[in-house]
Amino acid sequence: MSKTFTIAIDGPAAAGKGTLSRQIADEYGFHHLDTGLTYRAAAKALLDAGLPLDNEQVAEKMAREVELGDLERDILAKHEIGEAASKIAVMPAVRRALVEAQRRFSEKAPGTVIDGRDIGTVVCPDAPVKLYVTASPEVRARRRYEEIIGKGGTADFDAIFEDVKRRDERDMGRADSPLKPAEEAHLLDTSEMSIEAAFQAAKSIIDAALSRNN
Repeated sequence: MSKTFTIAIDGPAAAGKGTLSRQIADEYGFHHLDTGLTYRAAAKALLDAGLPLDNEQVAEKMAREVELGDLERDILAKHEIGEAASKIAVMPAVRRALVEAQRRFSEKAPGTVIDGRDIGTVVCPDAPVKLYVTASPEVRARRRYEEIIGKGGTADFDAIFEDVKRRDERDMGRADSPLKPAEEAHLLDTSEMSIEAAFQAAKSIIDAALSRNN
């Protein structure tokens, strides 16, 4: 087997790719990176410093200082950080800085599981396994709604549904690294699939690729 083995997982928000990615990383003893958190970490640094979100040069500097091994999911999951991240994520200089860091992370032995929006197409186009995890907008909005309610929060399903559609439009329509499946990506539609079924489907694809790589 080669020194490192990369599994690239892409897909829209709330499709289940994060849960699936962490489960795969645990199964194979690989390092895991949620690249969405890298944009959120850069955005949080800007917010904490009281710096503007519309200065690409300043945002790039913050992006280059992000520590990929120190991404606290619970803190970075806050809505205002996500909104700020969406503003800097469209900046080419910020994307270049974070993609460089993500590629360095992908070289960790014995392997990595990296999830995001442009992993198979831009960050790790040579990854031996590429998965595109998706689900219908309605299903994804329902999952997000139930997650918020389950944590004791309040939520408006219609507002979440509109937000999911807006985010898809932004991710898929941007000029730089739009969200789309890589040509060789295996499609996993989790609309009517449990996370365990998705995991087993992914595992069979990964095992086959690992055996070819030996």
